[in-house]
Amino acid sequence: MPEEVRLDRASQPRSEAAVTFQIVSTAFFTFICYLAIGIPLAVLPGYVHVDLGYSSVLAGLAISMQYLATLLSRPLAGRMADSVGPKTAVLRGLVGCSISGVFLLVAAFFTHIPALSLAILLIGRLVLGCGESMVGTGAITWGIGQVGAQHTARMISWNGIATYGALAIGAPLGVVIAHTWGLAAVGATVAVLSAGGFFLARMKAPTAVVRGEHLPFGNVLRRVFPHGMGLALGSIGFGSIATFITLFYASRHWPNAAFSLTLFGTFFVGARLLFARTISQFGGFRVSIVCFSVEAIGLLLLWQASSPPMALVGAALTGFGFALIFPALGVEAVNLVPANNRGSALGAYSVFLDLALGVTGPLAGLIVSEFGYPEVFLFAAIASLAAVALTVNMYRRSQAKANPVTSG
Repeated sequence: MPEEVRLDRASQPRSEAAVTFQIVSTAFFTFICYLAIGIPLAVLPGYVHVDLGYSSVLAGLAISMQYLATLLSRPLAGRMADSVGPKTAVLRGLVGCSISGVFLLVAAFFTHIPALSLAILLIGRLVLGCGESMVGTGAITWGIGQVGAQHTARMISWNGIATYGALAIGAPLGVVIAHTWGLAAVGATVAVLSAGGFFLARMKAPTAVVRGEHLPFGNVLRRVFPHGMGLALGSIGFGSIATFITLFYASRHWPNAAFSLTLFGTFFVGARLLFARTISQFGGFRVSIVCFSVEAIGLLLLWQASSPPMALVGAALTGFGFALIFPALGVEAVNLVPANNRGSALGAYSVFLDLALGVTGPLAGLIVSEFGYPEVFLFAAIASLAAVALTVNMYRRSQAKANPVTSG
């Protein structure tokens, strides 16, 4: 059932505290979704490889199937948020997350039949991936509908904080649950948490479904393509650090590789909390240019790092620079389409992040095999610098459109 069309509450004056509450309370559903993703994240590879006896390739497949489903369902999630309402998209996504927990719970009872257990597990991962795209896109669109388009950057920023915060909490929590009560308890936890999120989301008021022509997804994708390419180029740095920083530390015989990831995450969250407002003040393109430049400096420091402190500074700067790229370019991308196509624009834009993170691992692996670990960060820095050039070009074009030269 489509959401009831009602007056857009975002058009009414709101206090700063009310705006922040609406943003945080809506991003909370993203937090629940990514807890459901994070809790089994560190448990499943070991279960598939050790308990079921399959290869490490299949263990990796158990994780990547979710990302494949997320990528493929982005267009559907965006269109759903636009046509039947973002609240409905979030509710359906949370149902999918809960169902994935049930599949995980059932798979745990068939460890003695590895093929059946793996098949049930993979189906659950596909359902979880679809749920992720619906909640992620729906929550942002829902929040923007509540507080107004002028707060788009803040909504996207808080959604990202909820995402990475939930993953940081979920992964170690999942390990503790698995070690204490087993995989079945991990599945039950995911199912119950997601169901709880569903019932809380039902209590929250829907926003107006904006009527009008819905652009074909291909049309929307073409409009946001340059912004998505910038996001993809900037995401290579994040993918490289997430995948190879621990191996880079090991190759240098340095301790405490995990601390570099902690610093990356800390500076990422800090930048989003402290500087999200700069996007509305200075514009998404200007903020992106600065962020890409800072990220490139951090990655170049990692490339040339001769000591752990230098590597830590590089990781921190990379996290700080990467933090605002998604919301900054996202604001500009969303502004290219009518309000009734906002969800589709967010879905199309997010596809580039999914693709970048999916491609970075194998591509960076080839670079490692040919040149070594430091060159992975050089490659990512070059990508960030290319993003600077791309964003400068987009900014100049936007300025030319806003201030056309008139002949006298």
